[in-house]
Amino acid sequence: MNKSFLTNAIAAGVFAAGYFLDQPIALYGGLFALSGSLTNLLAVHMLFEKVPGIYGSGVIQMRFEAFKLGIRSLMMDQFFTKENIDRFLNKEMSGGANLNLDPVIEKIDFNPTFDGLVDVINNSQFGGMLMMLGGAEALDPLREPFVAKMRESVIDITQQDDFRTALKSQIEQPEMLGDITANIETVIEQRLDELTPNMVKDIVQKMIREHLGWLVVWGGVFGGVIGVVSALIAG
Repeated sequence: MNKSFLTNAIAAGVFAAGYFLDQPIALYGGLFALSGSLTNLLAVHMLFEKVPGIYGSGVIQMRFEAFKLGIRSLMMDQFFTKENIDRFLNKEMSGGANLNLDPVIEKIDFNPTFDGLVDVINNSQFGGMLMMLGGAEALDPLREPFVAKMRESVIDITQQDDFRTALKSQIEQPEMLGDITANIETVIEQRLDELTPNMVKDIVQKMIREHLGWLVVWGGVFGGVIGVVSALIAG
């Protein structure tokens, strides 16, 4: 059951019992408890919703630009700092299993490399001999074995510690880290620009709405205590 509704119902019940049974302690305790819980319930509602005639209500929606700025600052200043990106790279590139470029290398077309090799041979002192053997077409049967061997060699190179160290060193250059950070910031800003006041309200509401219900409960509790103390003093 909803905590706020239950608190208000109990406070109203105690107030009604005190009124009809002529019990000042129950009367004042229930009245103050109901007053405290209803006041806090209204405050929680006004935090998210605009209430006509009440200045300052709907603060989440009115201040959504500040919330967006806060989200951006949180992401860039706390999570996606250059230090955290560097730490991520250290972790991801510390072992051979973490640096797997095989899928990328498999998509590379190594045929231009073979064509370049053929051009080098044609333009060398072996060009005349190659013409006697049928020209560049005579080397076509070597294309597939060359491409397969070239791909295998590149994969082996990327798995060597020296290569991982060199790649990591290049990525860690200040200008490279700056580009990574700038790209992340651009993506975050684009996503934040898509947010509307209602979307910001929903995000914050989902995060803290359940916990704000306890404000209503404690408003009723403290109000009830004050009411009982008031009744004792008045009596």
